[in-house]
Amino acid sequence: MLNYLLRRVLYTLPIMLGVALLCFALVHIAPGDPLVSILPADASAELQAQMRELYGFNQPLPEQFLRWVWRALQGDLGQSIATSRPVATEVMTAVVNTLRLAVVATLIGFVLGSLFGFVAGYFRNSVMDRLCSVLSVLGVSVPHYWLGMVMVIIFSSQLMWLPATGAGPGGSGDWVWDWAHVQFMILPAITMSVIPMGIIARTVRALVAELLDQEFIVGLKAKGLTHLGIFRHVLKNAAPTALAVMGLQLGYLLGGSILIETVFSWPGTGFLLNQAIFQRDLPLLQGSILVLAVFFVLLNLLVDVVQTLLDPRIAR
Repeated sequence: MLNYLLRRVLYTLPIMLGVALLCFALVHIAPGDPLVSILPADASAELQAQMRELYGFNQPLPEQFLRWVWRALQGDLGQSIATSRPVATEVMTAVVNTLRLAVVATLIGFVLGSLFGFVAGYFRNSVMDRLCSVLSVLGVSVPHYWLGMVMVIIFSSQLMWLPATGAGPGGSGDWVWDWAHVQFMILPAITMSVIPMGIIARTVRALVAELLDQEFIVGLKAKGLTHLGIFRHVLKNAAPTALAVMGLQLGYLLGGSILIETVFSWPGTGFLLNQAIFQRDLPLLQGSILVLAVFFVLLNLLVDVVQTLLDPRIAR
């Protein structure tokens, strides 16, 4: 187990370095002047040169990359061009907000998806199987930004049950887990959970259907084991794969929630990335992408470790 963990950590290091290089290269390949958001339209060539020197944009790209990585290892992601605030502070505040939303959405999607998947797989070719399959297909097919706007219209504008936008009565700075703040999370969390729910349901359904045809399950049925006992064996064997899918979906929600966070004005990483892209804020864009990529790599490492604990055969 320890050797497997050390191997996974060693594999993670070059992946993180490659992710950093890819983030840096993609941001700098994009066309446009990163200083356009702070320089006036009639800025002189001397002022432009001074600003480029201040932010280090006049140096060769390899040197910029090495300096950026070295500062990032020390926790310094630079300063935002648009706001002049430290990038690390802005990114970590947004990451905390996104983590709150993504974890709740993943739990909703995992619980409902696992329930629909197990029911559909255990009762194959039944009415319940068809109903759960239809719900999972709808979850994967419906565009989440459209669903978010529809939910805002129904539950906020017409019924007035829940707030439409924001992260709390006073913003996300004073967040506490009470109803006054949690009610702002309900609509975006449900909207975000729909796609993971559909993916997990379809994956678990196929996995359970395959396990029920295995010889050891047939043998357990022949010995007269109850449905609950068979369910426990199926659950134990399906857990590693279901956990891997849940980990991937959590990583997807951390970085792929730009549209949902924009619709609900949730101050997370998606909302921050949207602002950084339109403002051409290179330090903020690079820092946001790097932090999200590192989170995703570390999340996959954690999933690998937990999978190995559940099924030691994976480490062989």
